Amino acid sequence: MVRRVPACLSASTTSVSGSGSVTASSASAQAAVNFAMAQIGKPYKYGASGPDGYDCSGLVMAAYASAGVSIPRTSEAQQSGLTSVSLSDLQVGDLVFFYGGSHVGMYIGNGQVVHAPTEGDVVKISDMNSMGPTGAARVAG
Repeated sequence: MVRRVPACLSASTTSVSGSGSVTASSASAQAAVNFAMAQIGKPYKYGASGPDGYDCSGLVMAAYASAGVSIPRTSEAQQSGLTSVSLSDLQVGDLVFFYGGSHVGMYIGNGQVVHAPTEGDVVKISDMNSMGPTGAARVAG
């Protein structure tokens, strides 16, 4: 089930329907989560980083750029260029990698990520365990 979240999210917390509010550990992570959540429903577009569509890494790059933080463009470069964290230590705003690093989403709490899945789909919230996470990274800033 896809949970739709209104684009008018507050600056300090992000409300995820059915799971209450989640708060990131830093202002930049919170701003990135708010941005990513506001993109829900926009189409997946290969190689796109907004504003009309996104691929997975373009979404998280644009989200952090909206918070004034520069991260690499591709999911592989994001995974290798950012600080690795354990999946058991995830914080809201962390990046979660799937399929050996070829896909990325942003952790929003409660085992969920916001991500741009694939052609023909839209930016949405998914259970991260349904995709078999293979790694995670934290964005400094």
